[in-house]
Amino acid sequence: MTRLLFWIALIILVVMAVRSKLRAAVAARTDQPQPGQGPDMSAAGAPVRPQVEDSERMTSCAQCGIYFPASESVREGGRDYCSQAHARQAAASRID
Repeated sequence: MTRLLFWIALIILVVMAVRSKLRAAVAARTDQPQPGQGPDMSAAGAPVRPQVEDSERMTSCAQCGIYFPASESVREGGRDYCSQAHARQAAASRID
C-alpha cells in the first residue's frame, strides 16, 4: 500500500511540474513583443542601445597612467594627476 501511495504522489508531482513549466513557457511567449514592435527595438528589428546619461569623461594620471574620472583630477601645469602626491612628484622632477 505504501508503495502505491509513493507512486501516486510521484506522478502527481511530475504532472504539476510539467504543467508549471508549460504555463511559464506560454506566458513568456505571449509577453515578448514581435520584432520591430517593442520600445527597445528599431524599425529593422535590431535592438537599440540605451543612451547612457550618467557617463563621465575619464582621464589618465600623467605620473602613473591610471584612469580616473576627470572630476577627481588634480590639475597642475596643464596635466591631470590622480592625487596631490603625484602632482608634487611631477613638479619636483621638473625642477631637478
